[in-house]
Amino acid sequence: MFRIHYPLVFGIGRLLRVFLGITLFVGTAAQASAQASFDHSRWDSLLSKHVRWIRAEQASAVDYRGMRAEADELEGYLQQVAAVERSAFDSWEKNEQLAFLINVYNAATVALIIENLDDIDSIRDIGSFFTSAWELERVALFGGRVTLDEIEHDMIRGWGRYNEPRIHFAVNCAAIGCPALQPNAYQGATLANQLEHATQNFLADRSRNYLDGSRLRLSSIFKWYREDFESGWGGIDSLEQFVARYAQSLGLSPQQAQQLEQGEMLIRFLSYDWGLNSL
Repeated sequence: MFRIHYPLVFGIGRLLRVFLGITLFVGTAAQASAQASFDHSRWDSLLSKHVRWIRAEQASAVDYRGMRAEADELEGYLQQVAAVERSAFDSWEKNEQLAFLINVYNAATVALIIENLDDIDSIRDIGSFFTSAWELERVALFGGRVTLDEIEHDMIRGWGRYNEPRIHFAVNCAAIGCPALQPNAYQGATLANQLEHATQNFLADRSRNYLDGSRLRLSSIFKWYREDFESGWGGIDSLEQFVARYAQSLGLSPQQAQQLEQGEMLIRFLSYDWGLNSL
């Protein structure tokens, strides 16, 4: 007769339970990880096909007619956006959240343009005297309808969780004066590098930022959102310090950069070109 060694049997049972517990934990963690980001591939594909660099990655133009031919694909992406619950969004890392909001803003802007393409020369032609294009409640998000202004000013800038002035070189208003719409979607994992690249390229564009003798002429973006560039990001608390950080992109010498940072260089702001950034 065989003798059963109960301690061994109990030990095997315990090991089995531990194994099953680990398997369940790994599966749950993998599922949570998969839900902690958003798939921007549809938007990324549209951008890669219909956005073209026109000046050494400093400016881009959009083939809006090509975008309109794929309106169903764009609508499909925006429907994916609309399905995201606020609780799920809040569980993501901040870079994932911010990349999502930037992409939604840009995609919704393109959708607005292609719906009105035959009747406009500028995004400012959309809407009415009382309601601008940015104030139309047309973006399905978090269970409601929001405006472009609410995405940019109330969420990205207003929530107080991002403090990221470089978003002004990522959100695109469909205008020539606006920083380039990138030919690829923003991604949480690479967001910092993408924002830095976009900022450097914008400041390197001599049609929008340049030294004029002893004066520095900058895009009006720096005037409109000056408070964002002086909000302490990266230890910076003045517009001059922020711009001096990108002295190389501006083509400034070390001496000029020092003058700028110390507030010894006069800054003037350029007029804004609201013409459509159409290919």
